[in-house]
Amino acid sequence: MRQAIQSVALAWVLWSWIAPASAQGDTKRGEYLAKAGGCLGCHTEEKEGAVPYTGGRALKTPFGTFFGPNITPHQQAGIGRWTEADFVRAIRHGRRPDGANYFPAFPYPSFTNITDNDLRDLWAFLRTLPASSQANREHDLWFVFGWRFVVTAWKWFFFTPGPFVNVQGVPDIVNRGAYFVQALGHCGECHTPRNFLGGPKRSRFLAGGKGPEDKDVPNLTPTGLKKWSDKELKDFLVIGTTPDGDFPAEAMGEVISNTTSQLTPQDLAALIAYLRSLPPLPD
Repeated sequence: MRQAIQSVALAWVLWSWIAPASAQGDTKRGEYLAKAGGCLGCHTEEKEGAVPYTGGRALKTPFGTFFGPNITPHQQAGIGRWTEADFVRAIRHGRRPDGANYFPAFPYPSFTNITDNDLRDLWAFLRTLPASSQANREHDLWFVFGWRFVVTAWKWFFFTPGPFVNVQGVPDIVNRGAYFVQALGHCGECHTPRNFLGGPKRSRFLAGGKGPEDKDVPNLTPTGLKKWSDKELKDFLVIGTTPDGDFPAEAMGEVISNTTSQLTPQDLAALIAYLRSLPPLPD
C-alpha cells in the first residue's frame, strides 16, 4: 500500500513538472513556425543592421502605407504586456487587446487558420526574443481607410475566423501542404487578386495578378506551374533560381531566403503536392 502511494506521489510530481512546460509551448518548434509564417520579413526594417522583429517595415498599398509593429516582449514598445489570450485573439480574430480591429494588411485572414497548438508554440518563441524599445510607426493611410471600425464591415464580407480543418478524401500530404499555403505561409495574401475594397477574389485563389505595391505576382495553380517539374519547383523554393537560370523578384527572393528555404523536406514536398492538386485557373 505504501509503495503504491509513493508511486502515485512520484507520478504527480513528474506531471507537475511536465504539464506546465507542455502548456507553455515548444519554443524550438515555434521558431520554425515563425520562419514558415514569414514573420521576420514583415516585422524587420529593410536596412542593414536592422534588429529582427522590432518592426518598421513599410508596406505600400492602394489604401496607404502600413508599418509592421515591434513584436518583441518589450513592455511598452512591443507585446510584453500581452497575454497568450491577447496573442490568440490577434491572430485568430484580428483584434487588438483593447478590442479594436487590426487592419487586414496584417494577414490574420490567413493566420486565423493556424491551429491552437501551433499558436501556443509560436507564442512561446516570441516570448524568448530580446526585448527592443524601438517605437512603432503610425500607419500612413488615406482618410476613411484609417478608421478601424470600418474594418468590421470588411470582416463581415471577407473574413471567416477559425482553425484549419483537413479536407476529407485527400492525401495527408496534400492537407499538410494546404495548411502551409493557406495558413502559415499565407501565400494567398499576395498571389490572389483583390477587388477595389481589398477583399480577395476567392474564385481566383492563387491565380496571380497584381500583388502588394502593385507588382505582378505569378499564377501558382497548375496553369502557371505546369512547365516546371517537382525538382525545378523545389530548387526554386530552396535556392532561388528558375529552370532557365533567372532569379525571382526582390519580394519573392526574401520569401525564399526567410521562409521556403527553411522548410523541412517533408513540408516542402507537401507544399508542392498541394499546389499540384489545385484546379488550373487561367492567368
